[in-house]
Amino acid sequence: MRIRIKICGITRLEDALTAVHLGADALGLVFYPPSPRAVTAEQARTIIASLPPFVTTVGLFVNETEAAIRTLLSQVPLDLLQFHGDESEADCARYARPYIKALRMQDGVDIEKQAQQYQTAAGILLDSYQP
Repeated sequence: MRIRIKICGITRLEDALTAVHLGADALGLVFYPPSPRAVTAEQARTIIASLPPFVTTVGLFVNETEAAIRTLLSQVPLDLLQFHGDESEADCARYARPYIKALRMQDGVDIEKQAQQYQTAAGILLDSYQP
């Protein structure tokens, strides 16, 4: 199995290009306004337009509405979606794009049981969780 590296929270073109130069295979762009690493559609388009070929672009969402995600997807060419909220498998799968579902690691979490709820996911991300 080939290991791939994704750097998330990219907000500046210089950081994106540096990450790719240093070997990142994928770049995560956060579309969650409360995050200090959130970007606008315009910022994301600028970053993506300057990337070399074969860099996977990932859009990160947290409990966003379907309408907002569809609007963003019409403006920004994302390769992969990453969901960090309480989205169901149906919520994640409705965009006809591969997706990653993040699972919050907390005491008592049954990782296998949670992961099985997302059979259509391209991957499961185990995320540290701090309330």
